[in-house]
Formats: sequence, structure tokens, C-alpha cells
Amino acid sequence: MSAVVSVAQMPAPKAKLVFERYWPLLPAIVFLVLLFVYPVAQLLWLSVLDKDGALSATHYMRLGASPVYLQVLWTTVRIAGWTTLFCLLAGYPLAFLIATSAGRVRQNLVLWVLMPFWTSFLVRTFAWIVLLGRKGLVSDLFSALGYAEPPVQLLYNMTGILIGMVHALMPLAVVTMLSVMENIDTNLPRAAATLGARGGQAFWRVYFPLSMPGVAAAGLLVFITALGFFITPALLGSGRDIMIAQVIIEQVDQLLNWAFAGAVAMLLLLTSLVIFYVYDRLFGLSTLAGQTGGSAVDRRPRGLWALGSLVGRLFIEVMCWLCDRYGEAVDAIRPIDPARPRKPMSRRVLWIIGIATLFFLAAPAFFVIPVSFSTSSFIDWPPHGFTLAWYEKVLSSPQWVGAAIRSFIVGILAAALAMLLSIPAAFVLVRQRIAGRVAMTAFLLSPLIIPRILIAVALFYFYSRVGLVGTSVGLVLGHAVVAMPYVVITIMAVLKNYDMRLDQAAWSLGASKTQTLLQVTLPLIKPGLLAAFLFAFVTSFDELTIALFVSGGLQTTIPKQMWDNAVLQVSPALAAASTLVMFFVTGMILIAVALRRKATT
Repeated sequence: MSAVVSVAQMPAPKAKLVFERYWPLLPAIVFLVLLFVYPVAQLLWLSVLDKDGALSATHYMRLGASPVYLQVLWTTVRIAGWTTLFCLLAGYPLAFLIATSAGRVRQNLVLWVLMPFWTSFLVRTFAWIVLLGRKGLVSDLFSALGYAEPPVQLLYNMTGILIGMVHALMPLAVVTMLSVMENIDTNLPRAAATLGARGGQAFWRVYFPLSMPGVAAAGLLVFITALGFFITPALLGSGRDIMIAQVIIEQVDQLLNWAFAGAVAMLLLLTSLVIFYVYDRLFGLSTLAGQTGGSAVDRRPRGLWALGSLVGRLFIEVMCWLCDRYGEAVDAIRPIDPARPRKPMSRRVLWIIGIATLFFLAAPAFFVIPVSFSTSSFIDWPPHGFTLAWYEKVLSSPQWVGAAIRSFIVGILAAALAMLLSIPAAFVLVRQRIAGRVAMTAFLLSPLIIPRILIAVALFYFYSRVGLVGTSVGLVLGHAVVAMPYVVITIMAVLKNYDMRLDQAAWSLGASKTQTLLQVTLPLIKPGLLAAFLFAFVTSFDELTIALFVSGGLQTTIPKQMWDNAVLQVSPALAAASTLVMFFVTGMILIAVALRRKATT
């Protein structure tokens, strides 16, 4: 209210200037307030009301009275933490390999990383059930090695959950880290090497600290996303490894206890906000957009940031010491010969780790394709016979075809809406010096910070009151909410690397700001815009959580149709549909790469 009064009291030119700076943010802010903040707040408000609508702490007292829910929360945080750690440890070498490769090698590696995104999440999960089962491929491999069974049970326990979740979220970690690594000048480690630093020291003292914003952003995105998982724990875990999202779904779907579901959702939300606050204090919010610091980095080291900086320096010193000892050992075994310089071992090791990681990511996709041609009525391994009957069944089914068409239309519309709202906001956040920029960035990225399950349940309750359940409009709006943060992050990263001198040159030649935007800026950043659109489209096309709640069984999408088919009958039709989706999205990505190459030549 005070902000409105202050603007009203400003002189007309100054008030106009403030409005010109802020108005591109307004559509995105209003959209999120109506379709994100209000629904979530409405759900959480139910948690403080009793059956008569009076204020009450009954539901929170129920949460505190039983240790079960805190135990479930701890299990959720523990699984999300281990998933994040494994994604970063295995994903960092792969991201570094991609960032330091060039040409077609780099493009091919990126395509392999993105392949899991193009295979249905449900089918990948069922693929792991078969691969890790007692008669699966892993058991066959151990049998060939002389073992009666694998030494560790790989399914229906914590191990199975972690395998499925790491496989699902590692591409997100790799892509996030890669966005930062691409902007690191590779001449800096070389300069350190010319000053006498070994290869290991040049990496750990120069390259690794510069890549930390990407590592931090990847860790946050993976952790928050993992907090809201429920499909993987339900299918690959046991009753002892329940995550908090499963409790929320049980309260809504089976018990219709919206108030207690709101209380559990509040518990999950508070956990996410604490993690987000710690992240901002350690690394700064701007690292989510690929930048090198924000609220924490720009301040003098203190508090959590000082602690994180100390731990980071100690880690780097330890790694440098280990690299020195390794180098001394190698020199002692094989002295340096100037006539025959040694090839760096690190690059070969990096390729071995990268290929192993890519094999882990691509294994379910390779499994899905042959199973789609099986004559068996169930998904099993090895596939039996060869038939196209499952493809014929999918392509001739009104349900499958209708779901595919609806997913495509909803994906296009949701991506277009997310682009329309996010591009102006990203321009303001990058190019304008405005008050509260960090807070506004946090608000626009908040759907990424809040677990997806909470957004889905909140939208379901909100839509049920306004008549949007079971409508394509509801799906488009819901998918646009979760796609907007990805578009904002991508566009901000693109604009950060844009040379503003090109715009200034256009202005000096008499072009207006509108002409410069349409004829200079947008054409030059077109590859980034296309990448943002495809990211938003794929996010919508493979979105299950929101569709599971708000479709109402009427407006079925491809992921929702796969879920229904999986619940009723696990048949190779799932694999056939997933294979078709994978080739469709792969074709779109290849076309985008070709267009980008054409635009940059």
C-alpha cells in the first residue's frame, strides 16, 4: 500500500519512468499470484481451520503427536540428499566433458544426456523394475559371473529408489552445471599451467571454483525436485521408505482430508524454504540463472557463507595435495622425457566416467525400444518374438491418439504462454537496475522451488471451485506455471552473455528501442529463445503430477494415459507409446539444433 502511495505522490515523469521499468514484470507476477500463490495459500489456509471453519491448530497437533510424519519427512530429506549427492558426483565429470568438447562430439553428448527426458518417466521406472528384478538383466549378468543372485537387493528398498531417482534427475543436474561451465574461459586453467601449476592444481584452483555456481544451482534444483517425488518411491521402494508426497496423495485421493493434507504440505513447504534460505546464504540466488553470485557472494563473508567458503577452501587444498602426491608418484615411476611428453591421463579417465554415466542414463531407453516389439503380453526381458501389434494398437486407439494430440496442443500453448510471460520479465531482471530485483527473481522462480506435488494438489482444489477440473485450459495454465521458471532461467542466461554494444550501435544509427528489439536483439538470441521454448514444451509434454490431479479423467494426456495403462495392465503398449514419443521429441530437438546451426552461420 505504501508503494502505491509513494508512486502516486511522485512527479509525473518519474512515476512514468518507474512504470516503464516495472510494467513488463506485471503480467508474470499477476499470473503467478492468481494461479500459484493464491491456490497454494488457499490449500495451506485449510490446515489452520477445523471442521466448523474456525481457526484451529488441530491438524498441526496431529502432526506433532505422531512421530510417523516426522520420520517420513526425515526419510524424504535423506533420500533427496543422497539423490542430490550422487547426481552431482556422477554428473559433474560428464558436464565437464561436454563443456570441454567441441563440434559434433559435444552435440552428440548433449543428445545422449537428454535422451532420458524423451523417454516416458513411467516407462523408465517400469524398465528399472524389470532390469533390477530377480529375473532381470542385472540378475542374468551376475548369474553369468557365477553368482546365484546379486550381492545386494536392488529392488523394493532404498537402493531401488535411489537408482530410479538418480537416473531421473541426473540430466537436470548435468544441464544446469553445463550452463555455467560453457561460460568459463578455458584459457584460465592453461594460464595457470604456464605459471607452473600441475593439471590437477590448475583445475581445482581455477576451473572448479568458477563452476561452483552451476554445481550449487544443480544441487538445489535436484534436491527440491526430489522432495516432491512419489512415483519412483511407490514403484521401486517398500512400505518402509515412504516419502512425504505419498502421504499428501493418500490424504487427498483416498481420504479426501484436504485440511490435514494442507498441514502436511505446509511441513514440506517449510522444509523447502529452509533449504532455499540456506542456499541463498551460501551461494546467492543469481546462481540459478547461471551467474556467479548474488546476495551471498556480493557481501562480506560471514555466517553460513563464511562457513561454506572455509569448507570449500579446505576441500580444494585437500584435492590439490592429492593431485600433487599422484603427480610425484607418476614422475617417480616414469620420469619426464622432454622428447616423449606423456599424454594426460585425466582426459582418458574423464571419457571412461562419462561413457559409464551415459550408459547408465541410456540403459532404460535401449531397453524400452526392443520391448515394444515383443509378442509377450507383459513387459519382460528378454523380449519374445517380433511384432508391430503394439504400435498398431497405440496408433489405432482413440484414447492414445487423443491423449497424444492433447499433450501436443497443451504443450505448445503452455510453452507459448510461458514464453509470453517470461521473456519481458527476464529482460527487466537482466537489463534494468530496479529495486527488489533479487526478491522478484525469487518470486518468478518460486514454482521451481516449491515441490510439484504441492502445486498439483493446490491447483486441483482451486480448479474444483472455479470449474477448471477436466479442462484443457486448466492443463495449459497449470503447465505454464511450472514451465515459467525454466524459461526465465534460460532467457536470463542468454541475455547475460549478450553483447549490449550491438544494441547501442543500432541506437546510435537512429533505430528506436522497439526496432532494435525486433530487428537486432531477438534475431540474435533466437537460438536461446528456441531452447527455452523446447524446454518448456518438453516440461509440459511429460508432466504427470499436475495432469494426474487436474485432468479429472476427462482431458487425458500422454503421461496420464500411460499411468492409467500401467495401473490397469503393464503391457508393451507402454513401451511402444514411449518409443514413439522419444522419436518425436528427438526429431524436434534435431530440427532445433539444425536451425540453431543455420542461425549462427
